Amino acid sequence: MSLDISDVLKRLHINDINDAFSTGNLWGGSNFQQKDITSPVDGKKIATVKMASPDDYNQVVEHAAKAFIKWRTLPAPKRGEIVREIGEALRNNKEDLGTLVSYEMGKSLQEGFGEVQEMIDIADFAVGQSRQLYGLTMHSERPEHRMYEQYHPLGIVGIISAFNFPVAVWSWNAMLAWVCGDVCIWKPSEKTPLTAIACQHIVQSVFKKHAIDEGVSCLIIGDRNIGELMANDTRIPLISATGSTRMGKAVGAAVGARLGRSLLELGGNNAIIISENADLDMALIGAVFGAVGTAGQRCTTTRRLLIHESVYEQFKQKLVKAYAQIRIGNPLDENNHMGPLIDRDAVQLYLDSIEKCKAEGGRFIVEGGKLEGGQYTSGCYVKPCIAEVESHFKIVHHETFAPIVYLIKYKTVEEAIALQNSVPQGLSSAIMTNNLREAEQFLSYAGSDCGIANVNIGTSGAEIGGAFGGEKETGGGRESGSDAWKVYMRRQTNTINYSTNLPLAQGIKFNL
Repeated sequence: MSLDISDVLKRLHINDINDAFSTGNLWGGSNFQQKDITSPVDGKKIATVKMASPDDYNQVVEHAAKAFIKWRTLPAPKRGEIVREIGEALRNNKEDLGTLVSYEMGKSLQEGFGEVQEMIDIADFAVGQSRQLYGLTMHSERPEHRMYEQYHPLGIVGIISAFNFPVAVWSWNAMLAWVCGDVCIWKPSEKTPLTAIACQHIVQSVFKKHAIDEGVSCLIIGDRNIGELMANDTRIPLISATGSTRMGKAVGAAVGARLGRSLLELGGNNAIIISENADLDMALIGAVFGAVGTAGQRCTTTRRLLIHESVYEQFKQKLVKAYAQIRIGNPLDENNHMGPLIDRDAVQLYLDSIEKCKAEGGRFIVEGGKLEGGQYTSGCYVKPCIAEVESHFKIVHHETFAPIVYLIKYKTVEEAIALQNSVPQGLSSAIMTNNLREAEQFLSYAGSDCGIANVNIGTSGAEIGGAFGGEKETGGGRESGSDAWKVYMRRQTNTINYSTNLPLAQGIKFNL
């Protein structure tokens, strides 16, 4: 499928990428570093963007701090109404924005549209949340006293997002932060800045309509140095960072050293347990999409299949047959199942992981490798592959952001759960079973140690209504639904004495 990306950019009001940095709060240095953005789909240059300097960074923080003073005074339901209009603007631009997500990042077109739909969904969620920023009341031990707690906005929320979901994860944070009364500074992945610029234009069109200071939503394009400035900046009380465990440890240490808050969404090494009591056809769909979707570049990608010994050979044959039908190519062609990896560095990491697996004794029943020639001129296309391994292999405990899935055999559900929990990461997990006892055991305190545990669905495909996040080296953060809004606010306990006396707590007497 041929695509004139310039038409998409024009409809998204990005006629000249470089001009975008001279106005508004799209920050880039006029005499600073520039970066060419190319598509992993065809290797073609999409645009050249200007990277921010430290001076640019200071300007954007000052701008955001000033905007916060006024934004926090707008009643929360009014802020929610503005977020509702942002959701509508995203609806109106869903096709173009989803196409740009697909072309810039390389995920399938349907997944690109799905990512924009996540933004729309979280906007709808945030609108309702804007009328439910509730606290609690409690009884005081002192007569004629009232106690309650309430939530206030934090201030500036710094959002560092990853390339694999170039817009959705930002929206999980921003939509909730905005209704909570915060302002946002967004540093997208330097690999996928164009979708961020498009979102910024959409958001600012709504803010401009309501005469809202553009500093409520700031965008800064930069490398890891900008991320380090954000992590160490005491003016930013909360840093929400999505990416590798290595990156998260650095951010967490920097933010913790200044006693700030961090919300970390890091690596995943997710497993599906396929029980002897599973519907194997259902399990197959979950396993293949989980392993191949987004070319294995989701934090919730299925990386391990723990298969009961009694159905191991049967399921393995089903899996091999299914992999033979996977179509790899231009993700804008909806007939293809899998597109490219994000860049050639990712391809090399994929190839290195295959060699490490083989060196440890892994046996590939579906061989991997790089695809070249014809439509694969970008050098970013690879084959999804399957390896039979032992659970103690070092490579099995490592997250490779690529379509490599490992098969491991088990005997009892207790053994399977122990294998599931044996890796350092703790994001998503699943069991395929029609046995109620197995399902409940998997979900119990002695079951999965992950932040997400599913029964009869795969590890990918979280809905925005539930809090998203994981444990252990996944970082412990929670975003999106449920009560995740609380992380964007500060909690305050209030006591009001409406008596004529001043009794002290715990019965203490202090007479003058």
